[in-house]
Amino acid sequence: MKAIIPVAGAGTKLRPHTYTQPKALIPLAGRTILSIIIDQLVDAGITEFVFVVGYLGEKIQHYVEKKYPQLTCHFVQQNSREGTGHALSLTRDVVGNDEILIVLGDTICECDFKEVIASPYSMLGLKKVDDPRNFGVAELDEQGKITRVVEKPQIPKSNLALVGLYKIKETQQLYDCLQSNIDNRIKSHDEFQLTDALECMIEHGVQFNGYKVSNWFDCGRKDTLLETNAILLKKYKLASNPVLPYENTIIIPPVSIGEGCNIKNAIIGPNVAIGDNTVINYSIVKDSIIGSFSNLYEVVLKSSLIGSDANIRGLSQSLNIGDNTEIDLG
Repeated sequence: MKAIIPVAGAGTKLRPHTYTQPKALIPLAGRTILSIIIDQLVDAGITEFVFVVGYLGEKIQHYVEKKYPQLTCHFVQQNSREGTGHALSLTRDVVGNDEILIVLGDTICECDFKEVIASPYSMLGLKKVDDPRNFGVAELDEQGKITRVVEKPQIPKSNLALVGLYKIKETQQLYDCLQSNIDNRIKSHDEFQLTDALECMIEHGVQFNGYKVSNWFDCGRKDTLLETNAILLKKYKLASNPVLPYENTIIIPPVSIGEGCNIKNAIIGPNVAIGDNTVINYSIVKDSIIGSFSNLYEVVLKSSLIGSDANIRGLSQSLNIGDNTEIDLG
């Protein structure tokens, strides 16, 4: 089995960070989105990966080859972003007749990947959501067999969203449906969608079973990324390394602090992930992600996403305040 991870998107909802960094490489709970996905699949026994790259794809390739030299990795270029269906169609020659496990590069699922891989049927990861109109949606029969999938329906007939996890046994049927949709210009929301190819497979008799994941984290926007960071920090039980003293600093777990950081006169946490070689002085940071090689001085940050090589300097105040006084410095 090969794993396919599409990571060609520009990540426009995470601007300005994705101007210089692929979305999949944004730090998360002391790791990256991509490394969490790869580690999950490696633990499930997968050793061969296909990455569909595009925007800043050379950074993805460099990161993967450096961090995972033991894996067999293929990199397929998607020069024009025309949807997930188009991206996956480009992998046909690399995949051949092998079964595939597709995991979208901005989504983290918590599930038993070994169980999904071992299933005798093709499987689609599902999760109940409050508003399914923003997702691909699956309709199931009483036996858990998927009868229909629709991309972002205006009137959903189900609240089971497709979470970006797809195990495909009938690989050639998938590629035939993808190519047919491209040849016939069958699009949803102005893109060639994987969901439409899956519906084509269902119409041609391929059986898909639903697999309900225990947790699903969409890392495509700032608010969901920070929320996921907090959840994963608690899950991994990360805190500051106790053998590294930080001068006049209070650490409130869970916190992840990278190597080579210089932190003093600060309060860090909870729910903070800091990259390598970052300097923080006279600052308070909580519920935030800070990149590597950044400098923070005299700032108070909460619910913030700070990229790498950033420099932030706040305002220092000298106050002489009498009794019964209230001051709001904004």
